[in-house]
Formats: sequence, structure tokens, C-alpha cells
Amino acid sequence: MIRIIRLAAALALTVSLTAGALAAGGAAISGEVRKIDESTGKITLKHGPAKSLGMEEPMTMVYRVKDPALLKQLKVGDKVTFEAEEAASGYTVTRIDKAK
Repeated sequence: MIRIIRLAAALALTVSLTAGALAAGGAAISGEVRKIDESTGKITLKHGPAKSLGMEEPMTMVYRVKDPALLKQLKVGDKVTFEAEEAASGYTVTRIDKAK
């Protein structure tokens, strides 16, 4: 019986931590488009803290874009909100929208 209780507690903790990580990974970041390179599928963004990526300070960075079609809706100077993830090849924007 104790084994079942421990297993249930471990499972509940795992589900809780996974849900928290997914929520943090999807946190929107505010920024501004500085450069767009459609030929390489990259965008340069000046942004505030990106805690979901472990970045506490504002900075300007080049990101890969998961779907290069996202770049067609943007121009330099646009204010945006975006989500990104860290991959083996660097940081990748997974979603980007013009700020409202």
C-alpha cells in the first residue's frame, strides 16, 4: 500500500513539473524587429527579459524561425510578441505576432 502511495505521489509531482515547464516554455516575450533575413530563415529581435529562455536582461539576438512563412508578415521596426525555444542549433522562434 505504501508503495502505491509513493508511486502516486511521484506521478503527481512529475505531472506538476512537466505542466510548469510547458507553461514557462510558452511565455510570450515582447520585442522589436531589427532585421529580417528570409533567405536564411532568421530574424534579429531586440527584446526584454526572456525568463522562459533563462535570459534575465534585455538584449538583441538573432533567432532561427521554425516556419519561415512567419517572416512575410513582418517588417523592420514592428513591435512583436514571440515565443522561442532552445534547440541544439540555437534559439528558434516558434510563434511571432505583431503587438497590439
